[in-house]
Amino acid sequence: MKVECFTDSCSEPELYWMALLRDVPFSQYPKNVIAGMAAGELSHNVANFHGPTEGGKVTPRLLFRGCSPGDTRGPYLSQFLLRDIPYGALAVSQQIRTAQPGIDYLADFKSWRAVQNGEPVPPDAQYDPVRRYIHNLRDIAEYVHVDALYEAYFNACLILLGAGAPFNPGNPYKESQTQLGFGTWGGPHILTLVTEVATRALKTMWFQKWFRHRRLRPEAFGGLIEVTMRDKEAMQLLTADNPILSSRAVELTYLTHGTRLLPQAFPEGSPTHPSYGAGHATVAGACITVLKAFFDESAIITNPVEPSADGLELVPYTGEQLTVGGELNKLAANIAIARNGAGVHWRSDYTESLKVGEAVALTILEKQSHDYNEDWSMSFTGFDGRKIAITKPMMAMAHS
Repeated sequence: MKVECFTDSCSEPELYWMALLRDVPFSQYPKNVIAGMAAGELSHNVANFHGPTEGGKVTPRLLFRGCSPGDTRGPYLSQFLLRDIPYGALAVSQQIRTAQPGIDYLADFKSWRAVQNGEPVPPDAQYDPVRRYIHNLRDIAEYVHVDALYEAYFNACLILLGAGAPFNPGNPYKESQTQLGFGTWGGPHILTLVTEVATRALKTMWFQKWFRHRRLRPEAFGGLIEVTMRDKEAMQLLTADNPILSSRAVELTYLTHGTRLLPQAFPEGSPTHPSYGAGHATVAGACITVLKAFFDESAIITNPVEPSADGLELVPYTGEQLTVGGELNKLAANIAIARNGAGVHWRSDYTESLKVGEAVALTILEKQSHDYNEDWSMSFTGFDGRKIAITKPMMAMAHS
């Protein structure tokens, strides 16, 4: 299967489709009527859509996925969001607290305007008493509502180490029969580094948010849509040149909620800082880059699983072969795009912030490359498919 990605501009209707599909299990997209409508509308305006396509079209199976190698293979969710986490002597299940289905926020103008004006909104989220594996957009939106930003990648590192996943072929201890890495090139080194890059990524992106871009949040943009479409004259003038104003997703949102505001998954709506860049996506780019640098991305993941349609259990997955590198890329996409599914970020916040996070991690890896005495190298695949190599610096010989 050949999957292409286009990166021309934002595709605002996608967020409305995500809101409409929050409670549909990922595994049901290929058979769901609304998912079919979403794929059809995004395909119609594919020149302005920068998600994955197949044969120039968006398909229900590819909805809301990323564009890095491995993102479109296998189940929607990465294996690293499903498997138990070996946390020392503990085994931590990835069944999570999920929000009750069918409950969205800020879809009426009164509550929406109150939040824009900074009025306190009591957090009235309602939770399912039964913990489930992530199986739809509402679940994963709740995950990224309360997570520590590097949490999923630290967990992935623990899963890889616990499974004895092979290290990058350039690891200096990979073939040794008598030595193991530890403070360098071993578990403690990787675990600390995968978290260290998170704070650097956030500082980098907060500079971009406040000193460069100050981009409007989708929640606020939904208000512009609502106000514009209340004005019949403005609507007639703008609809022809603005696909979002004639989107079927916006129409269905109006039929459901009585407004064209973008329904939010969080009671408080968006964070109060600008939309671009996305903190979650930048941290994802940085942390996943570290993991790909230290583990063998070509290693095959055995016994893959996917959540059942109700999220209560894991069932075997028997389709396409999955690799460590592909599932790490998918993990970055899952977490970053989940913020889009909550209604608080644009797709391009994900695609562009991921690149920034990768650049931050590469800078740190290159700077720290002078600190290791071992003979080493690391090569892996970037989010855009290019090959990246970092090798031990050649140290100048001192002459007497």
